Amino acid sequence: MATCSTLNCCFNPLQNPIKTLPSKQDSIIFFFKNKNKNKGFSSSSFSTSSKSKFVLISNKKLPSSRIFCKTISTDTTVNTTNYEFTDGVSEIELRLYLKGREVEDSRDVFVEADGTSLIIKLKSSGLVTTLLETNHLYDKIKPAETIWYIDEDQLVINLKKYDPELKWPDIMETWESLTVGVVPILKGSSLYIVGESTEINQKVAKELAVGLGYTPLNTSELLEAYGKQSIDSWVIAEGGDSVAEAEGVILESLSSHVRAVVATLGGQHGAASKDDKWRHLYSGFTIWLSQSDTDDEDSAKEEARLQIKDGSKAYTNADVVVKLGGWDPNLSQTVAQACLSAIKRLILSDKKLPEESLYQVRMPR
Repeated sequence: MATCSTLNCCFNPLQNPIKTLPSKQDSIIFFFKNKNKNKGFSSSSFSTSSKSKFVLISNKKLPSSRIFCKTISTDTTVNTTNYEFTDGVSEIELRLYLKGREVEDSRDVFVEADGTSLIIKLKSSGLVTTLLETNHLYDKIKPAETIWYIDEDQLVINLKKYDPELKWPDIMETWESLTVGVVPILKGSSLYIVGESTEINQKVAKELAVGLGYTPLNTSELLEAYGKQSIDSWVIAEGGDSVAEAEGVILESLSSHVRAVVATLGGQHGAASKDDKWRHLYSGFTIWLSQSDTDDEDSAKEEARLQIKDGSKAYTNADVVVKLGGWDPNLSQTVAQACLSAIKRLILSDKKLPEESLYQVRMPR
C-alpha cells in the first residue's frame, strides 16, 4: 500500500518507480559516540531540502551511545539522474540510467562505497560526471562486497546490506524514505514530543503524525476542552501545578494508545517539566525539542552533555534530544526528519526497544 502525506507525493515501497536524484543538497552531519569510549566519534550525513541548525542526541534507552547532528549548507551539485531501486533479502540493487553516455572501458566507471556513503562517477567523452553522491545511505552496507556491471543503457550497482532484516524503502535516507521505513520498526509505539515551547512541540508533532500516518494528539487542546478555558486562564485561576496535574492524568489515559504522536504542553506548567509526571511518557519514545542560545555545534553539544549529566531538567529523561539553534515554522519537517533518523538509529541499536515501550503501557516504571 502506498503511504501518502499532505506534504509529499505518494511513495510506494513495493514497486520500482523511476526516481530522480536532487540537483542540490543540504547536509546534516551526525556524530556517533562508540560504546568503546576510546574510539571517539564517527560520522555520516543525510540530505534535507531546508537550512536549519540543531544538534541531536540519543539518550536514556541507549546510555552508552550519543548522537549529534547539525545542519550545514553545502554547494555540492549532483547531476539529475534517473534511477530504479530494488530491496532484496540481503542486498539492494540500484540501476542508474546512462542516458546515451558511451562507456568505452570498465575503468570509466568509478564506484566508491564506504559504510553509509556512496559515490558513483562516469567518464564519458573525456568528461567525468557524478551520477550519484550521498553520505547518508538508508543504512549501512558492506563496502567490500559491492559489485557493478553494465546492462544495456543502465549501470547496475549491487550493495550488500549490513542488516539483512531491515527493509530499505529507498537508497538514501530522506523524509519520504524515513516516514515509510520507520513505521514497521516502531511496531506501533507512540511518540511523545516534549520541550519548552508548546508551539514547536505541536508543529513538529503534526509533521511526524502526517508523515507516519499516526494519530495526532495535542494535550494543550485536550486540556482546554476539559477545563473549558485557556491554559493561561487556568494557570491564573488555579496555578501551574494544577495544569501539570491535569496533563498528567491525560498522559495516563493516552499511554494505552498506539500509533500516535503526542504533542505535550511546553514550559514549566507542562507535566513533562516535572520528574514525577514522567511515568506514562515511558509508554513510547520521547523526543525533547530543546532551544539553545549557542552559536556553534560544539557549544550545543557541550550544552546537551552538561544538561544530561546534571539531570536537573526533567526533559533529560527523553530518549532523543534535538537542540534547536533558533526556530522557523517552515523548518518543522526538517526537524521532524532529524527526529525520525535518530529514532531509527536508536531502535536499530536494540530492536527490542519498541516491544519494551509497549510493555510499559501495562507495566509502567
